[in-house]
Amino acid sequence: MNQPATKIVIISGAGISAESGLATFRDPDGLWQQYDLEDLATPQAFARNPALVHRFYNSRRIQAAKAEPNAAHLAIAKLEQAFNVVVVTQNVDDLHERAGSSKVLHLHGKLNEARSSKNPNLIEFIGQRELKVGELAADGSALRPNIVWFGEEVPAMEPAIKEIQSADKILVVGTSLQVYPAASLLFYARKEAEKVLINLEATDNDAGYQFIQGKAATEVSKLVKKWLG
Repeated sequence: MNQPATKIVIISGAGISAESGLATFRDPDGLWQQYDLEDLATPQAFARNPALVHRFYNSRRIQAAKAEPNAAHLAIAKLEQAFNVVVVTQNVDDLHERAGSSKVLHLHGKLNEARSSKNPNLIEFIGQRELKVGELAADGSALRPNIVWFGEEVPAMEPAIKEIQSADKILVVGTSLQVYPAASLLFYARKEAEKVLINLEATDNDAGYQFIQGKAATEVSKLVKKWLG
């Protein structure tokens, strides 16, 4: 009987996409510095001014579609040559998928999807196109970006926790560890699992992870080469 492949879970944050040119929220010049999140990323904001919300996410969708996976995304996808790999990402772009990763859990939704305003499970793929005010879902409610907004449940949390609990190796990359509940995922790792955290800036880390400071594209590539032998 064949031994099951070593399982690696990747937890990725905005820092990995930033190296593909996508603005992050928490940088000094990031998106939340330019906009009030109460006007953009809550159900109340969408009800109050859907045109503004659509304009913001349409712009982000176009920006993400133009971006290309970087060396870190490609290295993570390469791990599937030898391991059972699951990516748990806080990012709403599809750079992991376009790099070749086949198992990706999006904690905060996807820019290339829209969903019903009433039923979060009624989702449709929209690709790069713009959403317009007045577009309706199959249930007759307004179509909105399939993004988990502030104050909403994170439906992928439970599946993500289960993946992490069964991982042999965990790589956390490009996250400030300030976004909850996603940041709490680090603490679900098994004690004996190999745990590595790569980030551009020093990050508070009390979950027993080896910290490597540096760019994701450089340091993830090095680590993947080591893991692949």
